[in-house]
Formats: sequence, structure tokens, C-alpha cells
Amino acid sequence: MILDKPFGEITDQEIIRQAKQQCIDKGMNPELVPTHTHRLNDEALAVRRAKYSEYIEVIQAFVNKFLSSGSGNPVLITITDNEGFILDFAGDPTIIETARYLGIVEGSGYCAEDGPSSIDLCLNYKRPFTLIGEDHFHQILHGMACYSAPFHGESGKEIIGTISLMTNKEFVHPHLHALLCTMADSLEREMVTRKQNTQLQTLNQVLLGTNHYGVIITDAQGQILEMNEHCLSLLCPDRSDRDRSNYVRRSVFGIKPIGEYYERVIQRQEVCIGEELSLEISGNVNHYILDVQPAYDRKGQIMRVVGSLRDITEMKRTEEVLRNTEKLVFAGQVAVSIAHEVRNPLTTVKGMLQLANKDARLRHYDLIMSELERANLMVGEFMILGKPQAAVLKQEDCGEILEEVLHLFAIQAELSGIEMTQCFVQNAVILCDRNQIKQVFLNILKNAMEALPYGGNIHIRLDVQEGYQRVIFTDNGSGMTEEVLQRIGEPFHTTKPDGNGLGIMIVHRIMESHHGRIVIQSEEERGTSVEIGLPLP
Repeated sequence: MILDKPFGEITDQEIIRQAKQQCIDKGMNPELVPTHTHRLNDEALAVRRAKYSEYIEVIQAFVNKFLSSGSGNPVLITITDNEGFILDFAGDPTIIETARYLGIVEGSGYCAEDGPSSIDLCLNYKRPFTLIGEDHFHQILHGMACYSAPFHGESGKEIIGTISLMTNKEFVHPHLHALLCTMADSLEREMVTRKQNTQLQTLNQVLLGTNHYGVIITDAQGQILEMNEHCLSLLCPDRSDRDRSNYVRRSVFGIKPIGEYYERVIQRQEVCIGEELSLEISGNVNHYILDVQPAYDRKGQIMRVVGSLRDITEMKRTEEVLRNTEKLVFAGQVAVSIAHEVRNPLTTVKGMLQLANKDARLRHYDLIMSELERANLMVGEFMILGKPQAAVLKQEDCGEILEEVLHLFAIQAELSGIEMTQCFVQNAVILCDRNQIKQVFLNILKNAMEALPYGGNIHIRLDVQEGYQRVIFTDNGSGMTEEVLQRIGEPFHTTKPDGNGLGIMIVHRIMESHHGRIVIQSEEERGTSVEIGLPLP
């Protein structure tokens, strides 16, 4: 069939002639008003209009400008989808009435069965088409001129609709064809621009609107163009200068410590990815990962430089916990493997020394026995760490357990010049493992005594508060710095020359198994207070 031949093998006039001949072959009457055999119902029309809503909006803007130009010519402009169905139209009031008489309304469709039309031929041959006067088959259209131009989708290949212009034959002008093609091209560019703007707006919202990244965007010279609120909070933690306008158009090179990385990117073309920084904010050191990357234009020149600060403080803390956990696992493995082997010879040596001392007074006997006791205590702590015993909970008198422990420490405290005072306000029965709670009290008292090398006072208070049996140990020793206090309880972290950092960690573990609580407060040169809370049954 000739109409199916590709463009280039047939002229417009030949296409029109053959289309009219087809109408004659079908027995169509040219004196009748053309009919539109295909129409969309209201629901289908609403769906298609919604799909083409942006195209309709843009074309309406073009049409309104064209109609308001005051040409006075009777012009009708229509928009169709890729199947030839009219989705919207507008025009001079003098021609709209004629258009409705001809069946040109929303939902009407153009196809070859209804006779040649610029819209149908435009869609079939995928190029602009014009029918003037007797090019139309129906006589009622011989006084009209119709122009149609296709518009394409994002790829620029697929036709998704047409723009058409209808006017009286006497107003025909070559510029109308050019105007319509220009309108179609402008529509395509506008839709591409809108999509790009939408994407940029979305990226801008994601990039600058986030509360997890501090973002600074500069031009190719390092002048700040934009920065988000989170970045301002990092640069101005005290809220004294939270005005974005004070930074826009300012050089980023002067902002420490990030300026030097922007300088490297702009001046040396070095991309900075994953640079770790530490910033002090409100007295706390926070850790960040900085990425600074350039954005290039089509000529390969730097257009923008985008930097983002990502907060990894929490991740650092998690890493520290994992490292401590690994240390703890290692300590447990060491404890399990050597604790028993070390304790056995210690017991033998201690027993032999005690027997030998009966026969002859050994020199430095007390010192040797003291060191053996200390070694035995350290081995015991490793055994608790490596192979913790399951808690056997029973109802026990807390005051009674505490008195037993204090009795053990009484002589050593007196020899060390330490005064131990007690205030038993209220005693209660608690659900606990007696031996483990003894271990807690022993470790805390031992730490308190070590903080008083030249004597001092340890005050022990026993009371009940908010459903807990409280035991508070307060000394007036050397105290701890804020840094040491924050890390207390970490395995192997100790300030004592002969310490192992396991005592308080074991206390924490026992308190967790008893669903209790521990609060430690300390101040340098003023002493330390350790509050133990054990839940009442």
C-alpha cells in the first residue's frame, strides 16, 4: 500500500491525493459534515488529560500569549495525544462555534476512516503536515487551513502528541507553519527543563535539607554559594552567628578545618573522599567524615564544589565498645587457660612459706605473703572474668552482708590510717547472690582505700529509696578527672601502676545480672562517691 511507504518516497500532495481517493473508494459523501467515529468517554478523557496535564498547562500558556497578541485572526489551537484524541483546545471565539459544529470537542478522535486530516497524517508520517482548502476531502473544510506538528517525549524520538492550528483559508501564511513547529519545539524544551528542575529541586532538598550532613556548595573560586542549617550548627555551635548570609559569598578557604580540603580540590584537582576530622562542639569532641568533590560543566571545567560533613561520632563510640568487647573476650580466654595453672602453684608456695615460718623466722615474710595475696586476688578476678558463675539468687539481709565485708577491712583500714564511718538508716532484704554482692562491696572498698594512700575517711551509708536498697561509699581521696571518670569500667583501663582495670568492670557485670544500678561521681582532690542500688523483692 502506497501510504505505508517510508517518508522520502512520496510527496505531501501524493499522500493527500491517495487519502482522498480512499474516501471516494469507500463511498464517502464530500458534501456531508465529517464525522468522528472514535470518541473517548468522560472517564477515559479525564485519565488522559491527567496524564498530559503538564503538556496542556504549557501549551495553554503559549496559546494565551498568542491569542492575546491582538492579531484578530480567527484561530483555533488544539492538543491531541499520540492516538489523535483531542485533549484540549482554545481559540478565538469566532471560530470555536464553527469548530464545535464540525465535531471538534474534547475527546474527539482523528483517524483515516474519517477522511484526511493534518492530525492523522502528522501522526502517521511522524512529521508536520498541512492541509489547505481543497486538500480536505469534505467541502465544508475547503475554506479552512489546518496545520499540525508533532511533539516528542524525553528521548526525542517517540511522538506523544500533536499541536494543531486551524484558521480561515484567507489568513494562510507560511509563518503559521513555522510558528507551530517552533511552539512544538518550545514545548519539548520546556518539559525537559521542568524535569531537570524537578530533579535539581529534589536533589537540593535531599542534599541541603538533611539533618545528618553538613553541606557547603561553592563556585570554582571557592566562594560559598549555599550551605544547609546543619552545617551552620557545626560552624557556630554557640548560636552566636547563625546567619547564613554572613557566609554566602565568603571564601571557604578561611573556614577551618575544611577550607584546606576545598583548596586542594580547586587548586590541585585532588578529590577528597573519607577525610576524618575532629571538631570540638560545646566541649565535646565530635568526629566527622568529610567528602569534597568537584562538579564539571560540559567543557570539563569546574562549575561547583560540593562538600559534606558526615557525623560518625556514634560510630566511633560503637567501635570503641567493640574494641573493649574484643579485649574482654581475649581476657576471658586468657583467664580460662591460665588462671587455674597460676593459682595452684601460688597456693603451694603460700602453704610452704607458712610451714617454713614456723621453724625459722623468714626475712621479709610479711612482704612476701602480701604480694602472694595480691597475686591471688588478681588471679581470682581473671577467673570471675573468664568463667563467670551463674547467680544463685536468694533473699538476703543486705546490712548483714555489708557488715561482714566491713569487718574484713577494719584491720587493714586502721593500719592504713583510714577512718571508716557508718550510717545505717534503713536495712532491707534483697534478692541476690551473697558471694557476688560481697565481691561488689570488696572491690569498691579496695578502690576507696587505694585512693587514700596517706589516710583519710570512708563513709558508708545504707538506706532505702525508690524501691532500691542503696549503699553509698564516699571517700575524701584523690578523686578522678572527667576523662578518667568517663572511661571507668573499661577493661584494662586503669590509672594505678599495679592495677588491671577489671575491678569496676566486674562490679558493673554483677550489678547488671542483679538488675541493679551503679552511679559514680568524682572530683579531683575532693574524693569519690559510689552509689549501689539493689532492687527490693
